[in-house]
Amino acid sequence: MTQVVILAAGKGKRMGVGLPKVLREVGGTTMIQRVVGSVLESGVTKRPVVIIGYGTEVIKKYLGTSCSYVLQAEQLGTAHAVSCAESYLTGVDNVVVINGDAPFLRPETLTKLVAAHEENQAVLTMVTLRLPDFSEWRETFYDFGRIVRNSGGEVAAIVEKKDATPEQLKITEVNPSFFCFRADWLWENLSKINCDNAQGEFYLTDLVHLAISENQKVETLVTDDPAEAVGVNTPEQLNLAQSLMEK
Repeated sequence: MTQVVILAAGKGKRMGVGLPKVLREVGGTTMIQRVVGSVLESGVTKRPVVIIGYGTEVIKKYLGTSCSYVLQAEQLGTAHAVSCAESYLTGVDNVVVINGDAPFLRPETLTKLVAAHEENQAVLTMVTLRLPDFSEWRETFYDFGRIVRNSGGEVAAIVEKKDATPEQLKITEVNPSFFCFRADWLWENLSKINCDNAQGEFYLTDLVHLAISENQKVETLVTDDPAEAVGVNTPEQLNLAQSLMEK
């Protein structure tokens, strides 16, 4: 059995005051409703788990009984958010983790992600985005972590922009943060993540580094549809999402 966890606890400080970020509309529909709609259409699960924190009641009002809800009382990072759901996910084989601010995520991508994960018997499968370049509106992806592969084509690391060398910054395969984990491995290893970083938060991407360091199987599902990877953290990115939706 596979369960989907949607991260929607953040306030979205850069979006300004008011609604939780995931309740901003793109094309007349809130981002979180678009994400939940794609999950349900994919058939991966019948009832996704939404991690909530800021604006819990208003998010519940929009989504109703289509989802289960888990409270992340303190926003301590993406890995901490997923750990809050562990007790709700007993008996689950795979856990898919996606962000609630990804309005263009397609149902077929979720289906393919889970299928690839099970077929390859990986502990972790991630979607990556391959871009032709970072020009025009694709400049929004320049801040994403770069996917570094070894000579065999396997993922060797995710290098964040601030840590990347000039050569690594030229890599045009990036991490949009859509993951599928083998559940037993996920719960066993989440506690190994530390918050030794500038934000003092527990990051889910650290599990990729952990899996690689342990020579565990990390697989990728590559997409070449840039719109699908658009996330919304700023008013500018919301405007971009709106213009892409209009196109």
